Amino acid sequence: MPLFSRIKERLGFGAPVDDYGEEYEDDFVEIDTTKDIGNRAKIVVRSFVLTEFADVKDALDALREGYTIALINIKPLKDKDMIELKRAIEKIKKTCDALEGDIAGMSENFIVVTPSFAHIYRNVETEEVKS
Repeated sequence: MPLFSRIKERLGFGAPVDDYGEEYEDDFVEIDTTKDIGNRAKIVVRSFVLTEFADVKDALDALREGYTIALINIKPLKDKDMIELKRAIEKIKKTCDALEGDIAGMSENFIVVTPSFAHIYRNVETEEVKS
């Protein structure tokens, strides 16, 4: 054992101790983000892209399951057809209201839709989605 380690140990400056009396070092834990956790996840955050009106169905089906927070990219449909975009947002909003969820615009190109158990914090960047 190196001299400085022995001195620190005798003076009580050893490794930090956690709430359970176990020593720990300043380490980091690497998390594998590619690992499939299966059905253990309670809430799922999913992204969707609206390229046409029919793409709304996938997002609405996921929202109806009750455990999905949807981040919806509306830019492709916005660039393609504004009337279809308004129709799509109106359909999403009606479903959100029926599920007692929350909906807000996150930027010009994204909206977020949550089920009833989640609330969207609103500030300058987030605003109520209006049709």
